[in-house]
Formats: sequence, structure tokens, C-alpha cells
Amino acid sequence: MPKEKLKIIPLGGLGEIGKNMMAVEYGEDIMVIDAGLMFPDEEMLGIDLVIPDISYLVEHQAKVRGIVITHAHEDHIGALPYVLPQLNVPIYCTKLAKGLISVKLKERRVLAQTKINVIMPGGHFNLGTHFAVEFFPVCHSIPDAVGVIVRTPAGTIVHTGDFKLDYTPVTGPPTDLSRLAQVGSQGVLLLMSDSTYSELPGYTPSEKVVGEALDNIIGNATGRVLVTTFASLISRMQQIIDAATKHGRRVFVVGRSMTDNVRIASELGYLKLPAGTMSHIDELARTPREKVVILTTGSQGEPTSGLVRIASRANQHISIIPGDTVIISASPIPGNESLVNRTVDTLFKQGAQVFYGSRHQAHVHGHASQEELKLVMSLTKPKYFVPVHGEYRHLSLHAKLAQSIGIPSDHIFVLEDGDVLELDAAGGRTTTKVSSGNVYVDGLSVGDVDGVILRNRKLLSRDGIVVVIIAINKQTGKLVTRPDIVSRGFVDVIESKDMLEGGRDLVADVLNHGRAHTSDRGFIDNEVKDALDKYFYDKTKRRPMILPVQVQV
Repeated sequence: MPKEKLKIIPLGGLGEIGKNMMAVEYGEDIMVIDAGLMFPDEEMLGIDLVIPDISYLVEHQAKVRGIVITHAHEDHIGALPYVLPQLNVPIYCTKLAKGLISVKLKERRVLAQTKINVIMPGGHFNLGTHFAVEFFPVCHSIPDAVGVIVRTPAGTIVHTGDFKLDYTPVTGPPTDLSRLAQVGSQGVLLLMSDSTYSELPGYTPSEKVVGEALDNIIGNATGRVLVTTFASLISRMQQIIDAATKHGRRVFVVGRSMTDNVRIASELGYLKLPAGTMSHIDELARTPREKVVILTTGSQGEPTSGLVRIASRANQHISIIPGDTVIISASPIPGNESLVNRTVDTLFKQGAQVFYGSRHQAHVHGHASQEELKLVMSLTKPKYFVPVHGEYRHLSLHAKLAQSIGIPSDHIFVLEDGDVLELDAAGGRTTTKVSSGNVYVDGLSVGDVDGVILRNRKLLSRDGIVVVIIAINKQTGKLVTRPDIVSRGFVDVIESKDMLEGGRDLVADVLNHGRAHTSDRGFIDNEVKDALDKYFYDKTKRRPMILPVQVQV
């Protein structure tokens, strides 16, 4: 065993769903597996996206040899446009991933300076002097998904990526269990395996089940059929298009991301579009209802997505007609349940028949359940095991599965973002912790929004804002006139006129007769805030954000 330590450093995706990023370090080489994003929760007001903190990689930029992408879902590629300008390293991915990544990089004007290397499943390449990398095919809910085998001087690492065991996949080959068995017979130092659905017993159903359900629903529908799914779920799109073709319907695509992905996937050969099936949205009004399938975004109830705009009558071409059939072919991402339920309710109110959830078999997830996870561990026979991709309970349950098939508990490491696991001849241990956490993307701003700003936004959303306008004589430092108070989101100005007038009198009293020294702007602000905070709380039991504005005249 070499003297160097092999370091495993998760920078995202452990203890959370999304923003997957794993760094593997040996000597002077660092390789990165995936660079994903996470969508904000309800506490992250105004935030568009959340990406990993890559401070550690920036500090050791000279060591970083490249970013290896397992598949083209947002939680594995979405951070690339934001991290590549800081790292300037090549990407290694499959053909479909390159197509979808290129669109994202082009939007952020990062594509021109980025080298993207296409590696086919089964292909090999080297990163630095210490990493020999191999892609092996896995079945997931997007074509061209791969797991990664990394040979290092310390031993062989297997990273499954997102996977499930589907023996009848819609597109692409099944997960290559024979290759995993071969590698396992040669010796695997470390297995890192997808934990997303480690709570579920048994096996994940095949995509074929969904295809049959979609075929039945579309075949029995008497009016238009609207289907929403993830824009990256290429195999599901193929099933919808196949069912539409079988039943003599034409397919209309709504939503920019869905339209882009259909175009790219068909150009690259991952999506087969029978002649005469696809139609432009302008032809919808002239097409009989019983001949229409509309493929749209909005499976998560996103306010600006295609389905939500249709349900709220904000789409210029489409609105719900009684007798429409709507299929939601996706599971809600944790935290999105209320948005999805609200959309379903709106659709029902407008007379649509809605198929959603597992009871209609209109969706199966793309991740392995417990028996599949145990099979992969049994085939690879790793010396050490690290569960990845999931909230802490998913990682813990996956660790218990590993113990159940005989992996010693002291060889299993349940890590969190920022932990550093070191493996060498003496064994494995978590040593230190590197900078990790959330970096917020807000419009064009990346990383400029911090916890203080989010707390302020939360305060504003809860209790509103009160602006106190104070006019002060520049020469004498005295009040020119009574302060004015402007309220937004705090109280009704008309109904609370007396209370706001009392606030104006209080501020005038504080400035004229209190302890405030009118020459000290900071002191004045604090005195006004303190006085009004107590006054408004006594009157309303609420604490609005109070913003004094001093004007010298």
C-alpha cells in the first residue's frame, strides 16, 4: 500500500437531496465527480438555485484534473456554468450529457472556454498520474447514465452514480452487473453507492410498467391528453410519443426546457420521432381534441412552468377544457408537494381528469430500492463503503443494509458535506472538515447572498417594512418637520392611521426631547428603531423591519 492517503471529500449531496459533488484526491491529483444544483426550499426567499461551495477546489486548483459527469440531470450538472469559470478544467461525460451541458454553458457564455470530452459507456481515460477511470453503463431515468470505476494506487473505487436495476429499460442497456462482478472479483477498496431510495424495500418497478399505463390512459381518453414530466426524462418522453403514435395522436411540446431537450435528444439519436407525429403549437387549434397529446413541463408545480400556466389560464394557446385528461408522470421532489397538490386541485376544478401518484402507475422513480442496493454491494464486495446521494436518514439506512450483508461497521462511513475520509494501509478514518455548504444563485448574483440577507427577506415576508423619513436641517441638526412613516406589508394604512400617527409623534419626541444627538446618523437610526420596534410590538405583537431614512435640507 502506498504511503499517500486516498481522500474522499463530499462537497454536496450528502445529507441533502441535490447539488451532488464528490472530490477524490490522491497526491497531487484531484478528480471531481458531478457538479449539481439544488432547488431552494421555502426558507430561501428569492433564491433561484443552490450550488456547492467549491472553496476547497479553488484553493487547490492546480491539483484539479477534471470533472467527471455520471449523467445529465440538474442535480449532477446544474452547477457547471457557475463553477467552471472558477476552475477552468475539462469535463468528461457521455454524448447526451455533452449535448445538454453545452446548452447550459452556452446560456452562461462559458461554452467557448470549456473542453468537453465525450467518453462512451465502457470507455477508459486517465486523469493526472494517479487516476485511471472507466465508465460502466447503468440504468437510470435518462439515457447514457454511467457509473465510474477509478483505479488509484491505493486501490479501486466504484461510484455507482444514480442507478436502478431495470431488465426491460425503455432506452439504453441495463446496469452492467457483469462488469461490477468482474471488478468485485479483482478487489474493490471503496464502494460509493446511490442512497436516494434506500428506505424502500424490494425492487424498483420497471419503466415498462409506466409505458403500459401511459398507453392505456392515452388510448382510453376521449379528449385532449396533457402529460407533464421532468424535461430531462428522455425515456418517458419516448413512451409518451410512442403511445401517441399508436393511437393516432399528434404531439405538441410546451415549455422551453422540454422543447430544447426534445430537439437535442432527437438530434443525437436518443429520441425517435415518427414522421408526422410532432406538430407546432400553432396547429393546435386546427387539430381535433381526440387527436392531441400535449407534452409539457410543470411536474413539480413550478409557478412559471408550462402546466401551471395552462392551469391558471396564462398560456396564450392552451387552457383546460372540461374532458381533458392530465397525466402527471413524476413524483414531487421533497418540499414541492404543496405546489403539486395546488396544481392538481386547480385542474380538477376546471373539469380535467387527473392521473397522478403511484396508484395510477404513471411514474416510477429511477433509483434502486433495498434489494438492488444489496445486490450491488454483494457483487462488488468492497472493503469500505460510503453511502452517497440522499438525506441523512437515507445514508444511515443504506449503511445498515451494508452491515446486513456483512460489511463491518467500522468499514462503513456515513459522511456529510465537507467531511474528509482518508484511506491508507492503516485503515479508514474521518480526519478534518473542509469548507462546504450552500452558495446561493440569485439572478446574475452568485454567492453574494448570505444568511443575513435571507433573514432580512424572511422578516420582510412575515411582518413587512416601515420606512421612517426624517428631514433634518443641515446647519442646526434639528427636525425640519414631523417625521413621515410609510408602511408596506405591515398594516392597512387607512385602518391603522391613528397608530402610524402615534408613531410619527413618538419619533419626533425621541429626536426633539430624547437622548438622540442629531449630528450622529447612526445614533439617530438606533434610537428610532428601538422606539418604534417596542411601540409597534406593543400595538400589534409584530416586528416589521424598520428603516430610518435621513434627509438633510
